[in-house]
Amino acid sequence: MEAPSSGTILASRVAERVGELGRVVRDRPRAPAQAYLERVHARHAGTFDGEVATYIPALAEADPAWFGIALMTVDGTSYDVGDSTQPFTIQSISKAFTYGLILDDLGEAAVRRRIGVEPTGDAFNAITLAPGTGTPLNPMVNAGAITAASLVAADDGIPALQRILALFSAAAGRPLVIDEAVFTSERETGHRNRAIAHLLRASGVLGDEPDAALERYFAQCSVEVDAIALATMAATLANGGVNPRTGARVLSPATVRAVLSVMSTCGMYDSAGDWLYTVGLPAKSGVAGGLLAVVPGQLGIGVFSPPLDQRGNSVRGVSTCRDLARDLDLHLVGRGRASAPSLRVRHTLARLASKRTRTESERQMLAQAGWQGEVRELQGDLTFLAVEGAVRGLEDPTIGPRWAVLDFARVVHVEPTAVAILADLVETVRSSGRDLFVCGAAAHPGATDALDLVLESRGGTPVRRFADADHAREWCEDRILDAESATSTGPDVDEAAAAEASLLRGMCAEDAAAVKARLERRRFMPGSLIVRRGDAAHELYLITNGRLSVTVDRAGGVGPRRLTTLSEGTVFGELAFVNRETRTADVHTDTMVECLVLGSDAFDSLMRDEPRAAAAVLANLLRVVGATARRLTDELALLSD
Repeated sequence: MEAPSSGTILASRVAERVGELGRVVRDRPRAPAQAYLERVHARHAGTFDGEVATYIPALAEADPAWFGIALMTVDGTSYDVGDSTQPFTIQSISKAFTYGLILDDLGEAAVRRRIGVEPTGDAFNAITLAPGTGTPLNPMVNAGAITAASLVAADDGIPALQRILALFSAAAGRPLVIDEAVFTSERETGHRNRAIAHLLRASGVLGDEPDAALERYFAQCSVEVDAIALATMAATLANGGVNPRTGARVLSPATVRAVLSVMSTCGMYDSAGDWLYTVGLPAKSGVAGGLLAVVPGQLGIGVFSPPLDQRGNSVRGVSTCRDLARDLDLHLVGRGRASAPSLRVRHTLARLASKRTRTESERQMLAQAGWQGEVRELQGDLTFLAVEGAVRGLEDPTIGPRWAVLDFARVVHVEPTAVAILADLVETVRSSGRDLFVCGAAAHPGATDALDLVLESRGGTPVRRFADADHAREWCEDRILDAESATSTGPDVDEAAAAEASLLRGMCAEDAAAVKARLERRRFMPGSLIVRRGDAAHELYLITNGRLSVTVDRAGGVGPRRLTTLSEGTVFGELAFVNRETRTADVHTDTMVECLVLGSDAFDSLMRDEPRAAAAVLANLLRVVGATARRLTDELALLSD
């Protein structure tokens, strides 16, 4: 038995990995990232481990079944599922943002003299301070957070609490308010926090009024948010302190770096080490069931689920973030490859056509209907998040093309999660009567084979593949032209006459007759070599029927490269013919081809006997050269965008 190839083995492994992500049956077109998020939600919605917090009475009223997830990228695109708009209080997640506020206010040195940055290994409400200094070990435990709240000062007549609320609102991108019922409940039952505050006073960390700091701390913990607000706040941190939706600067870049550093080591309390090892993201949890996680430079995550584990972290929130980090390759200590925008360039067929030369009528059709085909050139490492941004919009039939092509020619590596999102995208596109293809993927057979395996396992068919983007564009153009021709009410075009007319344009009947008398009709079988590179140019060709390709040999003997494909109504060989130079490319027939041929001897006799007709021929050939030059200029301009 023949051993399976390495590509087949890789495809099977990738397909198996993709299958672990599950599948949700969709009843409407969705972005692939949304479909994935729904799968994650469905995976954990049936988990009821943990207990709702009861030591703050108002929190005990939460429904254990509440579960919402929200994601926001640094370009402001958001996805959410489940109870993502269910209000809850921010609780200890507030600590990260208040810490950021005092860092911007006072500077790092002043804050470090009052609050450390060391993990404690203790519970979040431990009544302990750093030995020797008597200061809180970090700002993510209650002692550090109460101290941070005490350091927020009024500014320009704005009370300290209002400044905290304003910063939270700016990070969330909408006005946030305090839940008075939770605030009252916190204040009435916060005896342990009062003990911590008085210990801080005794050690000299707080001033003479610990109650004022406590009131401020209770209030900041009682700010009402939802999972979408948490994701936005996380995305603000991921975006270097700038809210992705509003563009407002909330925290300075240096402060964001400090906040994320402390969140990485201290944000998950006494499970911070396990969190950093398994998830590897800066994060902060709250006892109301919220969890905020940050993928710097890429993404913000907000999860809400009230049942907590023994360490005070949301059970579903932790499990969800572990899945996200694993599935989407988010761990900060990952492969370590430099990231680059995964979408190099995108264009419709109206902007950049294939190398097949079209007739005037076909060019007009493609100019009007070329928006139906679109090519997106990908590059670098394709992860879930990279592909999510690169293919965004293709799933929507109201704005997406009828035929979409993804070009893998510059892709370096394809993650299994990228295959998963591509499979979702193909299904979504096809569900609306459209289609998606790939090209240039010869270097990634495992990934493309895995994509086919996933589609087939879901009852679909494999994706169509093309060797390169040019052939993919040509195929899509043919589909567009077929569709447009079927609905066209215009007159049929005689391409043979059009080819002749392109040479005879603007001539009087006498001059046209003189040129036509010198044209020789020839027929070439499929696969014939009409022109060989290096040969002397003695003839000019007008195609009246069939299709042929112009190619040059590539370096290294890797086969010919197509420069263009010509069909009925077009002229070729004009430059070398006029300048009497040698041919610069090979021309061979793809089909049976019929041409009108003007030889150099015949043209010389035309110049001698009918100079006016010869001048008109040269003018028309100049138009052909000019049209080719304009097309090449447009291509260069597009590729340099």
